Order: sequence, then C-alpha cells, then structure tokens
Amino acid sequence: MVRVAIIHDSPVPTLTSKQLLMSFIKRGAETLYLRISRLNIEVSDKGVVVNYGKHKGLSLDSAIVRGLGVIVSTELLFKRLDILKGLELSGTFVVNPPDALLAARDKLLATLKLKTQGIRVPETTIVEDVYEAVDIAKKWGTVVVKPLMGSLGYGSVKITDPDVIYIIARTWLIHGQPLYIQKFTRVRERDIRVFVVGDEVLGAIYRYAPPHSWKTNVAQGAKVEKANVNEEVKELALRATKALGLLYAGVDIGEDSEGYVVYEVNSAPQWGGFMAATGINPAEKIADFIIKLLKK
Repeated sequence: MVRVAIIHDSPVPTLTSKQLLMSFIKRGAETLYLRISRLNIEVSDKGVVVNYGKHKGLSLDSAIVRGLGVIVSTELLFKRLDILKGLELSGTFVVNPPDALLAARDKLLATLKLKTQGIRVPETTIVEDVYEAVDIAKKWGTVVVKPLMGSLGYGSVKITDPDVIYIIARTWLIHGQPLYIQKFTRVRERDIRVFVVGDEVLGAIYRYAPPHSWKTNVAQGAKVEKANVNEEVKELALRATKALGLLYAGVDIGEDSEGYVVYEVNSAPQWGGFMAATGINPAEKIADFIIKLLKK
C-alpha cells in the first residue's frame, strides 16, 4: 500500500489538504496529515531519519507539501526546507521538490530562472536604497512593490507617485526588507491562472480584479470565469512550471501591449476559484499523477 503524507502547518487540514487526503484514500493509499513545524531530523552513523514529534522514523512513499507555515526568520525557512530535503534523502518522493519550492517562493530567483529560459517577465529590479527606488518610479511611471517572499497578493502595493514610494521604501528598509519592484504594464484588469500537473494543462481561468482594486487574487475578492486559452498560453505555462523544477503549479499570466507575460508561478496554489469556474478538482489529477510516478 502506498503511504502518502500531506504537509502543511495549519492545526486543522485546509480545504485543499482535505481534498488531497480524500483523493489518495479513494485510490487505496494510506494517508497522513503532518504539520511541518513538528517535523525534525536526526543525522547519525545510521543515516538520515525524519521524525514527527516523538514518533521516530517516518516511512513515506510520497509527501505533498501544501504550505511551509508562518516563516518569521531565514533560519526557520531553511530549517523547514532542509527537513523536506531530509525526507528526499531518506527515500520519500517530495512534491513539490524543496529546491523548486524555494525557487518559487523567492520572487527574484523565480524571475531570474524564468528570464534565463526565454520567458517574458515584467521589468524588475531590487534595491536597498530609497533614492534608487524613487528614480525607478519616475522612470517606469507605475510600479508594483512586492515582498520578496509572500503570497495571495498581501503586501503588494501599486504606486504612481514617487513620494509614496519614498515613504514605503524608508519603512521597508528600516525593517531590513529589500525593495522588489516591477513595472506595471497590464492592459486589462484581469490575469490568467493556468493550472499545470506534470505535462498536462488542466485548464485556465480569468481572474478579474474587484471594484476599486488592481489585485486579481481570489483571496482578495477577485471574480473568476473559465478561460479557453490558446496553445501559446498553455505552452508558456508548461515552460514556466518546468523552468522552476515544479511538478504541479498555478501559473499567473498577464497581458500587456506586447503579448503575454508571466507574473508568478505558485508551487502550492489554492484552487477553490479554479474548481468553481472549471468544475475540475486538481486534487484528483495530482493524486493520479503521483501514484503513477510511484509505480514506475
């Protein structure tokens, strides 16, 4: 029997975690839900052993990582990623792989990887100087300042006034946060979320920014509808997923005056909006995909 764990840090499994658990149970797998903060590791002459609290020696065929939990320090981030690496070294098939999780979580690293694979991304810079940030805002007109690591659109700010970026830059730098800045060129108040599992595009949705907002995150009130995208968009989503080494992903694609541009590649995408618009439950596809790979 295949033994699979869903890893998050919520005390109670989230909806997507529950759907994954049910999908694997339907396929005859033994399932576990593990909180990432309770995982620890031992390295000795006997090898690498990953434990769960006081339970020694996890034995898993696969682990699907749905979240790294609240990260309050660089040390905590690397501890949790290293634990997942330890699972890999002990023979567990980790999805998505730890190196890919880090690449997707670090917005600048993700942008660099996408660009080197010939994938269009927004004009981007990162600085640690207030006046450099002001000069960039004057040069580009409208910019978006984002946390280097963040999700669901929280903390991202669209700015047109250099005086505003001056105030934000001073605040962020006081707290040791670099300024990750992208030029805003979107020509429609929507983007395209494409869901990829392995080499398959499951489908796509349009996400429309709610009134009085520019953000297209479903968590921030965006409206969704099914999108029948062309082959160019599908190929772009597949290439972006592979560029970061991900096995499944939600790829956010925008439209500007020059064509399509990849904004972000999500390594543990939420899919409530996608499921509502398309009727497709990605958990079923992910379970099929992982079990097929485990049987090879």
